[in-house]
Amino acid sequence: MSGPFVSKIDSLRPAYGFDDISLAPGTDTVDPADVDLTQEFCGIALREPIIASAMDAVVSPATAGLIRSLGSLAFINLEGLWFRYEDPAAQFASIAAAAPDAVQETFAKLYAEPIQPALIARRISEMRAAGAPVAIAATPQAVGRFADSLVGADLDLLLIQSQVSSARHIASGYAPLELAEFVKRAGIPVAIGNTTNAAAAYALMEQGAAAIFVGVGPGNACTTREVLGIGVPQVTAVSDVAAARDAYRAASGRYVPIVADGGIRKGGEIAKALAVGADAVMIGSPLARGSEAPGGGFNWGMAAPSPTLPRGTRIDVGTAGSMAQILHGPSRVTDGSENLAGAVRQSAAALGVQNLRGFRDVEVIYAPAAATEGKSWQRGR
Repeated sequence: MSGPFVSKIDSLRPAYGFDDISLAPGTDTVDPADVDLTQEFCGIALREPIIASAMDAVVSPATAGLIRSLGSLAFINLEGLWFRYEDPAAQFASIAAAAPDAVQETFAKLYAEPIQPALIARRISEMRAAGAPVAIAATPQAVGRFADSLVGADLDLLLIQSQVSSARHIASGYAPLELAEFVKRAGIPVAIGNTTNAAAAYALMEQGAAAIFVGVGPGNACTTREVLGIGVPQVTAVSDVAAARDAYRAASGRYVPIVADGGIRKGGEIAKALAVGADAVMIGSPLARGSEAPGGGFNWGMAAPSPTLPRGTRIDVGTAGSMAQILHGPSRVTDGSENLAGAVRQSAAALGVQNLRGFRDVEVIYAPAAATEGKSWQRGR
C-alpha cells in the first residue's frame, strides 16, 4: 500500500505560553485610581487577584497573616514542614545549607517525618491569630487520611491539589477519594487543582468544586514537564478551562472561579492570565524572594521531597525586599518582578479595563516578538 499516510503530528494543536502573546490596547484608557481589582474568592475578599502558593518556602502561619494584611490570600501545605515539626526552623536551615548534590537526599529525609495531627489544630489557631483566613492545601491522599481532622476544623477553604486532578481516578491498590461525597460532607468551599483540560474541569465543577486551579508543570521550582513529559502552556490551559467555566455557568447558573497556578514571574503575566480568563493567579517563587519568606532566599517544589521520583527542585531566588514591596512596591527594578499589583492596575488602565472581568474584553494577539522587539540594547547587543 502506498500513501498518503497520516501521522499524529500532522494535526498537532498549537499551544501558547505567556511569552507567545501580548495584550492589544484599544480605544479607551482609564485612570489607574479608577481600576477596581477586588473580588470575592470562595467567600474570601481579595484586594487584588493574587494568591500565595502552598509552598513551605513561602507560607508559614505568620506569612499567611502578612499576605492577608496586604490584601491577598495564602494557602499552607498540610504535607509541609509546618505540620511535621513543632518548630521547623532547623529543618529550613538544613535545606538552605545543603550542597546541590545533597539537597534531594535532605528533602527526602526531612519530609519522611510523619504529619502530626495535633499540629493541624495548632497551625489553624496560629493562622487565625495572625489574622489570616485558614486556607489549607493537601493531596487527595492526605485529605482522605486526615478527613476527620479537616472537616471538624475551623477552615475557611480547602484546596485538594495534586499533580493532575481528574473527576475519575482509577486505582486498584486503594480507594480513591470520592470528591462529590467529600465536598458535601466538608461544609466549606473545596477548590480542586490542578488541571489543564476543559472536560476534566467541567466534570470537577459538576462534582461541586468551588474553584479550579490550572497548571501542570509551569512553576519555576517544578520539574514535572522534564521528568514526566506532560503539561500544557499556561495561556492555552487557562483559556481552555475558562471556556469550560463559562459553559458550566450557562448550564448551571453557578460561577466557578479559576486560578492560573504557576508560570507567573512578572506583573504583565498576571494581566495576560486575567485576559485569557483567569479570575486570579497563584504565585510562589516571586513571594519566596520576600525577606519574610521562610525559605530564606530559596524555594522548592511541592513534589521535590519525593524519595523515589522528585518532580521539583530547590532554586536560589535570592531576597529582593519585603513581601509588601513585591506586591505593592515601590519597585526598585524595571523588569516587572516587583509591585505586581501596581503593574496589573497600570496594565488595566492602559487597556481601558475598569475591573477584573473587563480584562476578558481585551484583544489577545499572538506576538512572540513583543518582548524582544527593539530591545537589543537591553540584551547587551
